[in-house]
Amino acid sequence: QVQLVESGGGLVQAGRSLRLSCAASGSAFSTNTMGWYRQAPGEQRELVATITNGFATTYADSVMGRFSISRDNAKNTVSLQMNLLKPEDTAVYYCNARNSHWRNDYWGQGTQVTVSS
Repeated sequence: QVQLVESGGGLVQAGRSLRLSCAASGSAFSTNTMGWYRQAPGEQRELVATITNGFATTYADSVMGRFSISRDNAKNTVSLQMNLLKPEDTAVYYCNARNSHWRNDYWGQGTQVTVSS
């Protein structure tokens, strides 16, 4: 079993920065692919960024150049640095963990990010 707990969300003005963190427990963190997803009201959950156990990263086009995902295997954490935030970044952000040996992905409960104009 994997438990994921997000933190760092809040209300921020457009153009400012915010850093989200996700703490993982109950698994071999270093073997997992970790990711951040987000979901705005009435919309589908979408991928924001992922980072593999080999530290390869992917980003949604909408956040490329503004967001940066990182992981600290020693601390079992994954972070999302969000810069130059836009109102369209407003969403609940979810931490995700996946492994080829697992039947299902694991998700945190989410943290709200609200960006005002």
